[in-house]
Amino acid sequence: MKLTTKQLTLCGILTTLALALSVAENQIPLSLAIPIPGIKLGLANIVTVFALYVLGPGQAMLILLARCLLGAVFAGNMNALLFSLLGGVTAMIVMILLSRSRRLSVYGVSIGGAAAHNCGQIAAAVLTLGNTAPLYYLPVLLGVALFTGALTGTVAACLFRALAHTDLMKG
Repeated sequence: MKLTTKQLTLCGILTTLALALSVAENQIPLSLAIPIPGIKLGLANIVTVFALYVLGPGQAMLILLARCLLGAVFAGNMNALLFSLLGGVTAMIVMILLSRSRRLSVYGVSIGGAAAHNCGQIAAAVLTLGNTAPLYYLPVLLGVALFTGALTGTVAACLFRALAHTDLMKG
């Protein structure tokens, strides 16, 4: 994939934004409001959904991979890289496939991505632990994915509307 200078710059900016949202989200004590372990809003996924629709699947996947790798390096937690990559890549593949359907809006694509992300992370937990016990937690995570995916889709839709008149959204 050959990127223009403008595309490469936009990928860098979006990767930085995704990293910043991820770091900011880690500072939110969500467990006080929702006492379910492992629940996150997925704010960085707003950037992923945005990139998928604006830049296309290839560049969106590059942004996702860079965010996962750099996030693990900056956090000093390379153990989390497996969870991040399996969740993120699974979500991206599902969102790419769903975005090709004319029947689904960005909301449906985002919810599908959130659900797939949780499935990928549960797969990582099963691989890491060597047993199927994490599968019992999957229904809870899928229920939460309805909310978090809808939130991500809503913010992405608002971005599309706000940027509709810019050169970024043309073409």
